[in-house]
Amino acid sequence: MDVAKYITVILASALKFIGGPLTGIAMGLSWIQTAVCTVAGMMLAVVAVAFAGEMLRQLSQRISKKPPRRFNRRTRMAVKIWKRSGMLGIALLTPLILTPIGGTVLAVSYRVHRGQIFLYMLISAVFWSVVFTLATYNIPGLQELFD
Repeated sequence: MDVAKYITVILASALKFIGGPLTGIAMGLSWIQTAVCTVAGMMLAVVAVAFAGEMLRQLSQRISKKPPRRFNRRTRMAVKIWKRSGMLGIALLTPLILTPIGGTVLAVSYRVHRGQIFLYMLISAVFWSVVFTLATYNIPGLQELFD
């Protein structure tokens, strides 16, 4: 059992969710191992940002010299997601559009309770990791690229 392979997949999926399945293929892991490591990576990022979120927000406000632009393309999209579907929408779109870090920052900025963030993000991570992992493992010729 090579722990370094698992850690690599976990770190890749903590930064960008699709990085987990792609790294799992490259490391030669089974799809189940890859899916579990992808969930672990996303949840690692979610837990880290949820606990450090308020501190990071205050630090960024202190460092920033000019006031933040209130409405840009990104903030409009975030507000639209929040108003239409709340935390459920953020959690479901985190692996697709947002990164695990970005989705959690968005949830923390709307002051969602940590327990709710963890629950919704875990459900989303399990669902999307199985979907993405099975999809990437079934792309013809992709595994042969890494052999």
